[in-house]
Amino acid sequence: MSDALDATPYDALLLLSFGGPEGPDDVVPFLENVTRGRGIPKERLKEVGQHYFLFGGISPINEQNRALLDALRKDFAEHGLKLPVYWGNRNWAPYLTDTLRDMVRDGRRRVLVLATSAYASYSGCRQYRENLADALAALREEGLELPEVDKLRHYFNHPGFLEPMIGSVVASLADLPEEVRDGAHLAFTTHSIPTAAADASGPVEAHGDGGAYVRQHLEAARLVADAVRERTGVDRPWQLVYQSRSGTPHIPWLEPDVCDHLEERHAAGVPAVVMAPIGFVSDHMEVLYDLDTEAAAKAAELGLPVRRAATVGDDPRFAAAVRDLVLERAAARRGQPVAPCALGGLGASHDVCPVGCCPARTPRPAAAGADSPYA
Repeated sequence: MSDALDATPYDALLLLSFGGPEGPDDVVPFLENVTRGRGIPKERLKEVGQHYFLFGGISPINEQNRALLDALRKDFAEHGLKLPVYWGNRNWAPYLTDTLRDMVRDGRRRVLVLATSAYASYSGCRQYRENLADALAALREEGLELPEVDKLRHYFNHPGFLEPMIGSVVASLADLPEEVRDGAHLAFTTHSIPTAAADASGPVEAHGDGGAYVRQHLEAARLVADAVRERTGVDRPWQLVYQSRSGTPHIPWLEPDVCDHLEERHAAGVPAVVMAPIGFVSDHMEVLYDLDTEAAAKAAELGLPVRRAATVGDDPRFAAAVRDLVLERAAARRGQPVAPCALGGLGASHDVCPVGCCPARTPRPAAAGADSPYA
């Protein structure tokens, strides 16, 4: 095998995602998994689950992960990368612990993990690492030999993640009525999180003033906006906005909310807006409900033309980016020189999360980091 397609020392890739219900009977049990330990009554979970019931109780995320799994396997096979790809979820079948158990029984001993989150934050990185630690602890209790586990770096500024978004924004602009197209603004959306969690995201040196979470999103949005300007010849104003807020009202979360932003843009006389969900890898429930349903309804109420750009999903360019990240990390593990692929001024993210990176409110063991008990 060519060195360029050599994944050693790794013998498997694990696609690690959030998971979602696949029918009405799954919704409340799924939400119980998501909120475990918070003491939320079942009746409240039924209320929260209304978003899922509007779509038949089915989140699109699992089907989209199946499509991404197929895209990764196809790309690896076409390029001669002999690395099996598995899939496990945090909150629904196939569960992470079950998948890791299967991997161990298949003889996998050195596993790379691709999380379906491109940015640094507790919920987008460290919580996945905590789930990995929980799964490894469960396998240890069963007496199984534990695999070594590493996590791929954040890929928010990898061209294979950004290029599909650039293309989808350009396509969304082209779909607007011609008379409002050149005046359209861009609203880059991502999941709102508590400001305290944002401030503590990323390595310790990045903490404060939104932390790495906000800075990485702003960088990705700027890169997309700059590329869209180059391709369309129009310099459009853009802003990073937030969606999917939850939790008690007295805790500050990142703002502005996307619906508030649409109201403000309309009041300012902006003729149209393209919403680009840059914080999401795929069109899962937050995108379908908060943008395609709630924000679209707000825009219709205002009489504001909007379009929603597609997420990256199973785009072949993203699958190729994952291959690039795998080979990059494998080469670094073998001690070979590596030139990580990253656009913009922030550079490539760290390979190994340092101590103090995206800390939890209540400290818990986390795998695949400098503080891993399974190193």
